Amino acid sequence: MDAAPKTDFKTGVPIGAVPDGGLLAGSVGGEDALLIRRGAEWYAVGAFCTHYHGPLAQGLIVGDTLRCPLHHACFSLSTGEALRAPAFDPIACWRVERIGDTVFAREKLSTAAPDSSVNRAAAAAASRRSPSALRRVVIVGGGGAGLAAADALRRRGYEGALTMISADDSPPCDRPNLSKDFLAGTAPPEWILLRPAEFYSERNIDLVLQSRVSAVDIARRRVEIESGRQFEFDALLLATGAEPVRLDIPGAAADQVCYLRTFADSRAIVAKAAAAHSVVVVGASFIGLEAAASLRARGIEVHVVAPEKVPMARILGEPAGQYIQALHESHGVLFHLGNSVGRVDGRRVTLRDGSIIDADFLVLGAGVRPSVALAEKAGLNIDRGVTVNEYLETGAPGVFAAGDIARWPDPHSGERIRVEHWVVAERQGQVAAMNMLGWGEKFDAVPFFWSQHYDLTINYVGHAEQWDAAEVDGSFAAHDFSISFRRAGRVLAVATAARDAMSLRAELTMEAATQMSARNPW
Repeated sequence: MDAAPKTDFKTGVPIGAVPDGGLLAGSVGGEDALLIRRGAEWYAVGAFCTHYHGPLAQGLIVGDTLRCPLHHACFSLSTGEALRAPAFDPIACWRVERIGDTVFAREKLSTAAPDSSVNRAAAAAASRRSPSALRRVVIVGGGGAGLAAADALRRRGYEGALTMISADDSPPCDRPNLSKDFLAGTAPPEWILLRPAEFYSERNIDLVLQSRVSAVDIARRRVEIESGRQFEFDALLLATGAEPVRLDIPGAAADQVCYLRTFADSRAIVAKAAAAHSVVVVGASFIGLEAAASLRARGIEVHVVAPEKVPMARILGEPAGQYIQALHESHGVLFHLGNSVGRVDGRRVTLRDGSIIDADFLVLGAGVRPSVALAEKAGLNIDRGVTVNEYLETGAPGVFAAGDIARWPDPHSGERIRVEHWVVAERQGQVAAMNMLGWGEKFDAVPFFWSQHYDLTINYVGHAEQWDAAEVDGSFAAHDFSISFRRAGRVLAVATAARDAMSLRAELTMEAATQMSARNPW
């Protein structure tokens, strides 16, 4: 049976068809669109997120913005502009006209420029910092934070010199995909780069690849790479990310051990998997188990070896960890928990308990460490990361840090935290860029990440390093649940599966609680 034709907003929609604060799905001239009503204001915007094509009709309207249910990107209703990562590209936007009791979508609006509120903020910023004061920006790091910062600088009107220095051999890529769809074989290589090569040339971004920074001279405002080339800066962003924890496994040849951090790492694992029968994944973290699921999708026998007794219990609690373990076991993954690799002899992998696994290679996912050596050498304050203030600025004026290395004062938990979440890194890059331009914007976003295991996706908002109660609602068996992590009665984080709207509402509730606390500190 054919689906009912979509309402074309060009032909007009009765105002009673859309409740105040609600939306209607339809089209504009054949293009999927949403018609949204907020009081006397009407908006017509594209129906799908520009990040992973999330259905925005299932998202959340917050003020004059629309949030994506998949990964919490945020768009302006008035212009379609992507306001918060992980989306960078705008959604379509049409002018809406009301005639009597009918509203019509008219011509498509340009999404090239920020909306009026952004323009007002930019004007205010210009009055605080002269454009001539910022002529050279250097970004050290080629991950999500670095790319987001470069993109934000150009979008906010910065026209000076802009250099990105990366040790990787490829431009910034969609790192979450490296352990998910790309590794599973369901995402082609051309999907992985966050921006095409022409993006950097068109925006006059000097992208310096395969280059490690050897020194940062804050006093002289310059950065030097190992080749001896130097780059001067007025503002600097350190976004050096994290390095995988490397294990010394007796007997293992270098070509038997793989790590998963870069695009090159993921490609190397894919190449090995093509002729492999069995693999040992060391580590039962999110990355380790995502890699396990992806390699199972390729038909490879997967053994997970990890020291913990229950996977991810520290993050999600034991019941959820047991459920995730059972999910992987139902797909054929074999677990060796409370164990570690003792020795490798050819294809023979001997565990500490004496058991033996026959494996073609090993993937090590035993965690990461923040890459802070460069910042420490430069004399910046280090405390399990690079210490920054609420504006992501270090103790050195004009020097910012973002992403996996940044430890910032989190207004939601009331603690100074460092997290290794992709969306957090991108949003920090955006905020750091705006503060280079003098905006004075605090980083107060609620941390968010997602993890994919077969057909299960877990969303996690907030941050709970420790909790005294984990309240489960719903059913693990039905893959439909939420877990609220509380300490002293306060919700610090919420994990959900198949409850995208709830995840968005939890994020909004945490934001509102922080704003209320800021207005009423006593």
